[in-house]
Amino acid sequence: MQIKLFTIPINNIEDFNTELNNFLKNNKIIDVEKHLITLKNNVFWCFSVSYIDSPQFQPKQKEKIDYFNILNTQDFSIFSKIRAWRKEKSDIEKIPPYIIFTDAELAEIAKLPHINIETLKSIKGLG
Repeated sequence: MQIKLFTIPINNIEDFNTELNNFLKNNKIIDVEKHLITLKNNVFWCFSVSYIDSPQFQPKQKEKIDYFNILNTQDFSIFSKIRAWRKEKSDIEKIPPYIIFTDAELAEIAKLPHINIETLKSIKGLG
């Protein structure tokens, strides 16, 4: 296990933010501790990142699914309408769309012959 320290001045966070985010994205992180430090008239965030130094670590990339190719024309039309509805709701609630329904759940909903409480219960992830 390795430890890397990041010190980020509070008044100039954007310049250092990218470096920290890239490090976190490209390493297997075990723990992150953060502390707000005041030295004289300067304020800093200090991040202590514990990680595994592994050159073979690659973040998992989820393969994008093209639902246009998976669903038939009618189901894709329903999928698109439900997806637009989900986007509207997520904007109103200020939450990511996948919290409401994932694309996989939307695709399964679109395939249903009739949408009601009973048929929705048959979809994995809904209950």
